[in-house]
Amino acid sequence: MKRIRVAVVGATGYTGAELYRLLSVHPSIEVVALVGHGKAGLPVGEAMPSLAGLVPGSVESFDAASLAARADAVFCALPHGASARVVGELRAHGLVVLDLSADFRLRDRAVHEAWYGPHHAPERMAEAVYGLPELHRERIARCDLIAVPGCFPTATLLPLAPLFRAGLLLDGPIIVDAKTGVSGAGRAPSERTHHAETSEGIRAYKIAGSHRHTVEIEQELSALAGHAVGVTFTPHLAPMTRGILSTSYVRVKPEIEASRCIDEARRLYAGSPSVFVHEEGACPDTLWVRASNRAHVSYALDRRTGWLVAQGAIDNLVKGAAGQAIQCLNVRFGLEEGAGLSMPAAWP
Repeated sequence: MKRIRVAVVGATGYTGAELYRLLSVHPSIEVVALVGHGKAGLPVGEAMPSLAGLVPGSVESFDAASLAARADAVFCALPHGASARVVGELRAHGLVVLDLSADFRLRDRAVHEAWYGPHHAPERMAEAVYGLPELHRERIARCDLIAVPGCFPTATLLPLAPLFRAGLLLDGPIIVDAKTGVSGAGRAPSERTHHAETSEGIRAYKIAGSHRHTVEIEQELSALAGHAVGVTFTPHLAPMTRGILSTSYVRVKPEIEASRCIDEARRLYAGSPSVFVHEEGACPDTLWVRASNRAHVSYALDRRTGWLVAQGAIDNLVKGAAGQAIQCLNVRFGLEEGAGLSMPAAWP
């Protein structure tokens, strides 16, 4: 059996720990290193309590040459801005890199710098392929730098992509309302994600076009549409640990029914091990995908107004991050796309 040796850089955050959880049961993967700057030298079980008693050894410090001697591919789960230089070093050593930051998701350097600040490896931007397998499977298979999509864009693009691809929409506003669990903010403590601040309330944040994932969504929808597409995106912080529910409102052409949208989505996602398209009017629940690499998609048409409601539910740490990265790795190395990712949701 083909074995792929991998390392995880940024292993001690939520996404890094989720990567190890999934990789540990992958039939074709050997994890050769867990790397973490702030917790380097600590026993793995101390740095990541979920792995106590399961994983021997210590968290390593970053050394690109050492990783290149042991690994075929590296998952880079570092924060935006911190990732680019590390990715550049890994690529210089010939490693396949799956980057989970936003550093290589945007194709236009000027757009990236307007939203994220100076890019620290601009010479690598043209190498990267946007790692949503359902849209870019063939390019991912030939790429050595894969930019794993953000969680909000994944939950939003999966229901909207079939509509743009098939030309079912009228020109006009795209309104996206999304709810997310607090794990999307990362492991570092903050007042905004403190339990007392989140457990019994729900609030919008980064409103009126100020969330960075807005331009990521617009980039991919514009490519599908063949012209510039604008999105009004409002994320909300919900009192839950995991999950994203994205609800989009779009105007369909007069003759289009929800059944046609469902047909187009099922046609596009026929090869995906992750995406399930519901019957008309279903309302996906984040509990139905929790801790899985599944994505649930649904459509309902309000005939009074002509607005179509398109919904997508994912686990933000799995299909929205770690699981999607592994799905990309499978595609890149010619493995079964769903290998190591077939687990159902942890429900309830």
